[in-house]
Amino acid sequence: MAKAHPVAGIGEDDAFAFVAARVVETRTRELIDHAEGVLEIGDIERLHDMRVATRRLRAALEVFEPCFPSKLFKPALRQVKDLADALGERRDGDVTLEALDRFAAAAVRADRPGLRSFAAAVRDEQAAANLRLAPSVAPERLEALGKQLLELVAAADSLVGGPAVEPAPVSSNGGDPG
Repeated sequence: MAKAHPVAGIGEDDAFAFVAARVVETRTRELIDHAEGVLEIGDIERLHDMRVATRRLRAALEVFEPCFPSKLFKPALRQVKDLADALGERRDGDVTLEALDRFAAAAVRADRPGLRSFAAAVRDEQAAANLRLAPSVAPERLEALGKQLLELVAAADSLVGGPAVEPAPVSSNGGDPG
C-alpha cells in the first residue's frame, strides 16, 4: 500500500481552516496521483492505492467539514464517495480472485476445475466492474473533481486570509489502461 503523502507547510499554531486547506489539497493530489493505470486488472495494487487515497480524502473532508461552505462541500463529498464505491466494486473481484488463487493452490485436483470455473465467472464480474469504473476515473472526470476540491481549499483559505502559496492546478492523465 502506498504511503500517504506528507502534508507540508502546517504547524501547531496554524488555524484549523488553514490546516484543512493544506490537508485537503494534499489528499486531492494524492488521489489524482494514484489514478494512473488504475484500470489495469493485472496490477491490482494501483486500484487499491487509489481506493485508500479516496478513503483518506473522505476522512479529511469529514473532519474539516466546518471549514467548507455546505453548497460546495456536499457535492464534493458525494463525488468522492461515488468514486470510492466504484473503486470498491472493482476491488471486490480483485480480493476474491486472490483468495481463490490461494485456495486453489491447496485444493485437491478434483476440485480445481470447479474453482477455475468460479474464478472465470469472478474475472467476468471484475471486467464488468472495470467498465463501470472507467468513466469515474476518466481524465476529464478526475480533473473536474480536482477543481471542485480545490474550490473547497480556496474557501477554507479565504477564512484565514488566503493560501500561503497558490495551489497548483490538479490534473491527471487518468486511468487509461494504456
